[in-house]
Amino acid sequence: MKILLYSVNFAPEPTGIGKYSGDMALWLAARGHEVRVVAAPPYYPEWKLDPAYAWPPYRRERWRGIEVWRAPLWVPANPGGFARVLHLLSFALTSFPVMLRQIGWRPDLVVTVAPAFFCTPAGLLVARLSGARRWLHLQDFEVDLAFRMDLLRGKLLRRLVLRMERSVLRRFDIVSTISTRMLERLLTKGVDSRRVRYLPNWVDISRIKPASGGAYRAELNIAPETLVVLFSGSLGGKQGLMVIPDVASRLIEKRNVAFVVCGEGVMKAPLQAACEGMPNVHFLPLQPVERLGELLCTADVHLLTQSPGAADLVLPSKLSGMLASGRPVIATCLPGTEIESVVSKCGITVAPQDAEALADAVSRLAEQPKLRQELGRRARTLAESHFERDGVLGRIFGPLESDAGEVADDAWA
Repeated sequence: MKILLYSVNFAPEPTGIGKYSGDMALWLAARGHEVRVVAAPPYYPEWKLDPAYAWPPYRRERWRGIEVWRAPLWVPANPGGFARVLHLLSFALTSFPVMLRQIGWRPDLVVTVAPAFFCTPAGLLVARLSGARRWLHLQDFEVDLAFRMDLLRGKLLRRLVLRMERSVLRRFDIVSTISTRMLERLLTKGVDSRRVRYLPNWVDISRIKPASGGAYRAELNIAPETLVVLFSGSLGGKQGLMVIPDVASRLIEKRNVAFVVCGEGVMKAPLQAACEGMPNVHFLPLQPVERLGELLCTADVHLLTQSPGAADLVLPSKLSGMLASGRPVIATCLPGTEIESVVSKCGITVAPQDAEALADAVSRLAEQPKLRQELGRRARTLAESHFERDGVLGRIFGPLESDAGEVADDAWA
């Protein structure tokens, strides 16, 4: 089967925000499918264009046997609100002619990954003109977010835009998304329940096997008996990261607790400034994918922070890796959110920006090793049963494949 993946993000390695297109492409290619990708050049999580892709702006390359077509985009220095909208719109415009070139290839399936929702017209057009099936994967509801952030305003405009969104969603054969609450939202937007699929953030558990993570402790000069609280991922504004310095300062007298912050993003400099002079806080740059399992297993406790304004429907992609490491998770989230429903099974949840409650949760787990062990066991079991890569992708792609490697029509009914 010929499969065209259309995604703004396609990482050189299948981690972070490029996980969907990168890891999915490798998995599909390994199953014998012919895969092409149309994506932007690497720029995330630093929000800086990879210098190797500065020129030429358009390029065609092969990555681990997969053909990748790159189209340029504008990368803002400060990726907030309206700038982020223009950023995604720029890719939708520059990638449109690249997508049109794929019509002659005649794909059997076109998978459009959103963000950016701006890319849906090109995905639909190419699928229609090439006779391919149409699949939209939603990582967020961008229209809802635009109104929530006041980028779009007014009741009349809201009705018009939501009507347009509804029309677009109903044109896809399959609409998948990453959480059960987002599935429920899709149904309220008029998507037929027979077309909806659950495609959560998966994890390759073969890469993450619970172990000691001793190498990182040695590099950071952290004693083996010290409890490591790890935040690993994008250091962006919506993560509510500034609670970490507050919690670290409250626990600075606890010599058996250390915080490790790993990643890149716009909040890294403010975080480092706020933690200056704190011996219990350590920073690491973005780590190579080969050390992902080792990094995650360095933690005794994982920290998943979110700002109060973060979407309550989404499960962050980093969570599946945390669970796979067999460590408990402390999450800052509101009651009734998707994060709360998952983390409550294998960790502790507290209100966003409540530094006192977060510090108490860390202290509780630091003092109860048996509780940590039990919660960690539940986390690994949850990862294996719900978020394991082969299981997740097999459940959704398996019914679409016939013995001849063609799309099975009844799988889309």
